[in-house]
Amino acid sequence: QVQLVESGGGLVQPGGSLRLSCAASEMIFSDYDMGWYRQAPGKQREWVAHIRWDSSPNYADSVKGRFTISRDNAKNTVYLQMTSLKSEDTAVYYCNGRNIYSDHTYWGQGTQVTVSS
Repeated sequence: QVQLVESGGGLVQPGGSLRLSCAASEMIFSDYDMGWYRQAPGKQREWVAHIRWDSSPNYADSVKGRFTISRDNAKNTVYLQMTSLKSEDTAVYYCNGRNIYSDHTYWGQGTQVTVSS
């Protein structure tokens, strides 16, 4: 059973930084494109960033230049380094994995990020 477990969320002041981690298990990690999504209260879930199996990244315009996605295939982990955080970044952040061969998609349980003074 594939599992994705996020960690690293919390409360941070505007302008601060956080690093989210997503640890994957029961999967061949290098066969997956990995992504981060977020959902703010009362809003739809939105894509934040993803990193392909070959480590090429892409970002939503709202986070470009502030967030960095990376992966460590040896640790089966994907990271989201968030800097210059804004109140509008407050959301539950979800990790996503998509198998590049079967297109099966898995989600983590989410981690709360709150940006507030």
